[in-house]
Amino acid sequence: MARAAVAAEAAGVPSVSIVCESFDGQAAATAKGHGFEQLPLAITVGHVDAQSASAMESNFVNHTVDAIVEGLTGASAARNGTNGRVALSDPAEGGDHSLDPAPYDTVASGSVDEINDAFAERGWSDGLPIVPPTADRVERFLAGTGLDPQQSLGIARTTGRDMTVWSVATNAVMAGCEPRHLGVLLAAARILADPHYGAEHSGNTTGADALMILDGPSAAGLGFNSGVGALRDGVRANTSVGRWLRLYQRNVFGFTAAEHDKSTFGNSFRVVLCEDAAALADIGWDPVSAEFGFGPDDDVLTMARFNSGAIVGSAFGSTPDEIVPYLADGLARITGWDLGHLYGLGQMHYRPLLVLSPILARTCAAAGWTKANLAEALFEHARIPAWRFEKLIGEWTNLAAGRPRLTDVVAAGDLPPQFAESDDPDRLVPIVSEPAKFVIAVAGDANRTNAYAFSHDGPHGDYTAEAVEPFERR
Repeated sequence: MARAAVAAEAAGVPSVSIVCESFDGQAAATAKGHGFEQLPLAITVGHVDAQSASAMESNFVNHTVDAIVEGLTGASAARNGTNGRVALSDPAEGGDHSLDPAPYDTVASGSVDEINDAFAERGWSDGLPIVPPTADRVERFLAGTGLDPQQSLGIARTTGRDMTVWSVATNAVMAGCEPRHLGVLLAAARILADPHYGAEHSGNTTGADALMILDGPSAAGLGFNSGVGALRDGVRANTSVGRWLRLYQRNVFGFTAAEHDKSTFGNSFRVVLCEDAAALADIGWDPVSAEFGFGPDDDVLTMARFNSGAIVGSAFGSTPDEIVPYLADGLARITGWDLGHLYGLGQMHYRPLLVLSPILARTCAAAGWTKANLAEALFEHARIPAWRFEKLIGEWTNLAAGRPRLTDVVAAGDLPPQFAESDDPDRLVPIVSEPAKFVIAVAGDANRTNAYAFSHDGPHGDYTAEAVEPFERR
């Protein structure tokens, strides 16, 4: 809501942002990040999904309307000093971060324990011990790259802060990354700056978290693990780069409970998922990055946000026809309210991820199946009853107004015909709009018949890929 108000204010139209209780801090921080100070807000009492229509109407009339009137009239002029308009600075310059430390400022001194205590107290750490980011350590991290430490990679859309090479390196030192990981980190920063990815949604209430998928011939040489425990912490490259992302979102994008993080429960940070390049080459399958315009020999980082995941354990069968129903069941099981990104919150954006262990991928490839063949089979098998789809988007949740029937949605042209082949509420309908929406990766223990299914957060963290540039350090 605050971002819509920012657009209105920039066009010269007075606005008031109506926000739910406890979201006022996030709205104010969002506005400030876009260069607006003291954006007028009107707070609704209670959660709109947990009160009756009459209670919501009463609360709105008795508590919210006055704030709307005040915000749209001259009542806000005194506090803004702008004749009733919200103070505006250049959003390209970012918000007011005059209290932010400069690159070479000393912000804490003392023992390692004292520095860690100081960072924790200021909310600059993730609760784990950090490596103190001294100027010397940061300079050594960047040594020989030829990069300007103050080079901008973009603007953090939540805070207006400049995303500099120095800030990337500072948080990398804190996370325990190695200098050879810089290319991966810079690719991740460019993804965060890309409007298509939508980094500003990273603190939404469901607590979806980003997963970085690394492809290319250089990954193994950089120390990334694609084998046993591919999604577990414990390997420095995968773990420290995953940790860097959480620290960077905290310290540059302001994703803390005090600012932009409204996650109800949240998830632990996810380590980097490195695809098994050797297995892919051996069976002739393309990596995930190929779906986004890259070749199999390119070093690429792809990132998207996922709500939840589930193991599909001990798949039994020697042919793809035997294992596909189980894989599809796993994808259907982890897909719930996320269908709002297929219709409701988004328009055919939902793209679940299936990570196959190499032996499962080989089983498919040995039968002559490509990734596209597997996706087509998953499309036919990963289905749920139509009544369940409708309840998930319009009754159990409130993500599609008016509790629509799929037959009406198809008639309006908002979903393809497969969702309305009859009006039988028990008919099975797909969980994606077309086979190509399934994203398939290959990693993990080469000799175990397991898979992992992830539900996607749609446009709240859409798949975005960036080349990983090599650095020949001088």
